[in-house]
Amino acid sequence: MTIQSTTQSEYALEQGLIEQLQRMEYARVRIDHEAAMLANLKRQLEIHNDNIQLTQPKFDRVLNHLNTGTIVERARILRDKFALKREAANGQPAETLYISFLNCDDWCMNEFQVTNQVSMENKRKNRYDVTILINGLPLVQIELKRRGAELKVAFNQVNRYQHESYDAGAGLFQYVQLFIISNGVNTKYFSNNKTQSVLQTFFWTDKENNRLSDLCEFAKEFLKPCHIAKMITHYTVITEEGVLKILRPYQFYATEALVDRVKNSNDNAYIWHTTGSGKTLTSFKASQIIMRLPKVHKVLFVVDRKDLDYQTTREFNAFAKGSVDATTDTHNLVKQLTDDSTKLIVTTIQKLNNALIKPYYFEKIAHLQDHKFVFIFDECHRSQFGETHQNIKRFFSNAQMFGFTGTPIFADNANNGFGQIKTTKDLFGECLHKYVIVDAIKDENVLRFAVEYVGKYQYKDSANQLDIEVEAINKQELLDSPLRLEKITEYILAHHAQKTKAPSFTAMFCVSSIDNLIQYYALFKQKQAGIARPLKIATIFSYAANEPSPLANGMIPEEAPDVPSDARVNQSSRDKLDEFIDDYNAMFGTKYSTNDNQSFYNYYQDIAKRVRSGEIDILLVVNMFLTGFDSPRLNTLYVDKNLKFHGLVQAFSRTNRILNEKKSQGNIVCFRNLKAATDEAIALFSNKDARETVLLEPYEDYVEKFNKATEELLAIAPTVASVDVLPDEKAELAFVTKFRELLRIKNILTTFADFDDANLNLEPQQFEDYKSKYLDIHDKVKKQTDPEKVSILEDVDFELSLIHRDEINVAYILNLLVSLNKLNPEEAKKRQKEIIDLVAGEIQLRSKRALIEAFIEENLPKLKPNENVIQAFEKYWTASKKEALMKLCAEENLSPQELEKILNHYTFANRLPRDQEIVDTLNFKPKILERKPIIERVADKIKSFIDTFVEGMGGSV
Repeated sequence: MTIQSTTQSEYALEQGLIEQLQRMEYARVRIDHEAAMLANLKRQLEIHNDNIQLTQPKFDRVLNHLNTGTIVERARILRDKFALKREAANGQPAETLYISFLNCDDWCMNEFQVTNQVSMENKRKNRYDVTILINGLPLVQIELKRRGAELKVAFNQVNRYQHESYDAGAGLFQYVQLFIISNGVNTKYFSNNKTQSVLQTFFWTDKENNRLSDLCEFAKEFLKPCHIAKMITHYTVITEEGVLKILRPYQFYATEALVDRVKNSNDNAYIWHTTGSGKTLTSFKASQIIMRLPKVHKVLFVVDRKDLDYQTTREFNAFAKGSVDATTDTHNLVKQLTDDSTKLIVTTIQKLNNALIKPYYFEKIAHLQDHKFVFIFDECHRSQFGETHQNIKRFFSNAQMFGFTGTPIFADNANNGFGQIKTTKDLFGECLHKYVIVDAIKDENVLRFAVEYVGKYQYKDSANQLDIEVEAINKQELLDSPLRLEKITEYILAHHAQKTKAPSFTAMFCVSSIDNLIQYYALFKQKQAGIARPLKIATIFSYAANEPSPLANGMIPEEAPDVPSDARVNQSSRDKLDEFIDDYNAMFGTKYSTNDNQSFYNYYQDIAKRVRSGEIDILLVVNMFLTGFDSPRLNTLYVDKNLKFHGLVQAFSRTNRILNEKKSQGNIVCFRNLKAATDEAIALFSNKDARETVLLEPYEDYVEKFNKATEELLAIAPTVASVDVLPDEKAELAFVTKFRELLRIKNILTTFADFDDANLNLEPQQFEDYKSKYLDIHDKVKKQTDPEKVSILEDVDFELSLIHRDEINVAYILNLLVSLNKLNPEEAKKRQKEIIDLVAGEIQLRSKRALIEAFIEENLPKLKPNENVIQAFEKYWTASKKEALMKLCAEENLSPQELEKILNHYTFANRLPRDQEIVDTLNFKPKILERKPIIERVADKIKSFIDTFVEGMGGSV
């Protein structure tokens, strides 16, 4: 009997997959519980290690060694060997056995098994769908959902297992290296990382980036024993941050192509992977594998020094410790070149060039000229690259060079405004692998762009209709006019919070010249004078004297953050920059200046760090930071500068890094007419039909989508009250799914300058009321405590990040209450309802809802007009907190002093209590069988207390 694909159950999917894996030479093994898994592990380790015999005491020692550390520490144990010492006995000499857990060199030479429905119990009993065992260890976990189910359901289930049962018993499931989730139609994989989001899950593809999403197709390629072992042993990276990262398919194919090229040819080549797709990780991995090839003497991974900010330096040193320093010292590079034990060198173009052209260094490395060196260039079109390229060819007779680029140079864009440059093909030859921006957007590895053009040519009824010049060929004075710059500054200040969903994201503003930047900086300062919470504006530019090129036509020239000591300096620019740095020092308590090269470089690094952490609202630049700078929190680029070709794509791409559901696109706000240049650049770096994929639809299209979704929502729940009487969970699921769609569309709509609630068929208050019901369903699901009752809503992703607003906290509500006390009774009553509705609709205030409403309804009316509302609320809140604490202690027989200690520690360390800390608060010693449920119940109540009285206060009380 053929099961219809539209209704195929999880069971049928599971059985089909297991049968397919058996045909692919996986051994089927039945493992129901941990005891069976341990027995199987013992036997498989014996087979894997040349059929040794492990006595039970020896196996216990192996198990003890395995059952230690975090996921990352276990990942290292997995790839290492264990020295099992055996004492001399019965005439046998003492010896040491080295137990291998995974053969990383000959990755096909491992033992592959498949099992299903393994049960593990810790906080909850969980049963896992399909598990792939390699040498007896569970290294791949596959979670399946029926066809048609949302893939996020499987992802959320994996997350739940990670927190509930993977560390049970001997903790063997902590050795899982990667997860696979599938509903039959769509299949994705991701590495084992507890903090991951569903955005870090990947489809597998073929070499041409064609997706293999069907489970059967995916398994046929990705789950081949040799391939899955290679992905684990060669293409999983343990980062310095202690995170497992697995390469995406295009990264895998590019690395494989480079390794193959080194093995079988001496030809150069390049990789074209679009900006933001993780080129650095790919080139690191390629360097790591190539350096182990016998014919290769050394691999040099070459970057431009300006990209070596604090974060990248740490990543480089994870591969070759100490190879990166923040100085221009070439001596260290020469030492590494002549040291045979150093196989991988991470260096800069500047140092490499010095080593090759300065006689003092040249003599020390002359004997290396005939050795096989492989050079890998990260972003291979830097300013000094052409010269370095020639010097390498002249010096090394056996060099092989590979370039990585997100925006290749073709004949069309070979004029960079500073003279003709060689195309990527001229420099490197063949393109070995291509992954363009359209591929990355389709795979959800980068975001689309929402481009808005602000200026005279907009429709009169648009918020973007601003009386400013947008095109002025041969009329530079019009583009530079103070009035125009002032209007642009006012526009940015008016729309910045909307664009960046403040304080969630940040922005960059790129301008055409240092003179313009200086004027803009002064305008921002002037317009924000006296404002309580002004936007934090920072800036950086090179103060080296550069002659403006008459050909500067939209390409981005290089600006290094290190100004050579012998460079000509524009003193006026330098003085202004020092003024701006003084403002920065006052804002952040730092002590930077341009007095010396190192201090200025440190300033550059500090800005990079603060932009990434969201401490700077707008970074004002001319050229710096427009290429090679990654900050996922940056979502908006304001543009008053001509850009084209690779310069345009590089600049726009600062905004399109994936972060979370709330960041739905990169916003580009153009104060010049770059429409033709944008279309031309997209066509050049993807294809002529790519606009629809790369750019967001117009505002009107999203209004239409919202209104259609509203119609469908009202068909499910015609009124807000009708949500309470939905007949069953299926109807609730339909409501949740449809309202979530509205949340997603509105998240995009609200970033448009033209956004107006009047365009939508759902009134703002109705939207908020439905949102409150949406959150009620979320709360009901999360409060479900019966482990036997399975809710279909339990695995739905409510995407609360779309609702959460950092600025709405108790302090914010208090400020509203203060103003409420000064209004006439009728107006006050109306505003009171608005405040109560606001509390009901804010995810971070719902735990405080009853208390805030009680204060508004019972305490507020009793206050006199001039009485201090904040003091009254603080008194009320402190009393309520004390009452709740004593009630919790009475209910669970806890020591108030010990509970206070836990709460104080949470405030200080932001860590929930551990099991033993909870036991220490009990006034009694629980029986062994009661201990676990008591700890879980008390932990839940403490978490609830913290949610109500500690989190989301915003500096109040």
